[in-house]
Amino acid sequence: SSMGSALFFLGEYANMILMSGPCTSLSPGGWPPILDLPIFKRIPGSIWFSIKVILFLFLYIWVRAAFPRYRYDQLMGLGRKVFLPLSLARVVAVSGVSVTFPWLP
Repeated sequence: SSMGSALFFLGEYANMILMSGPCTSLSPGGWPPILDLPIFKRIPGSIWFSIKVILFLFLYIWVRAAFPRYRYDQLMGLGRKVFLPLSLARVVAVSGVSVTFPWLP
């Protein structure tokens, strides 16, 4: 049905938006190579861009195929039981380190 395909498209669009952050942060500089080596500078920017796009598409498809989809209640439980305690423990650890060692940046 057209409604099902529209919902599928919106879900895939949301996944692309969620993946744009890691893709941007893992690909600093955009088109040029990540490492500043003389041999890498001989390859044109469009080739580097194509390599990065293919790499991220491969990783995206691999992750989508390897991990099952979580239901809404599973995601809520994961956030409440796993990620909330981890984030609170990290806040405590970072604040403890910053109080104990005030000369660190």
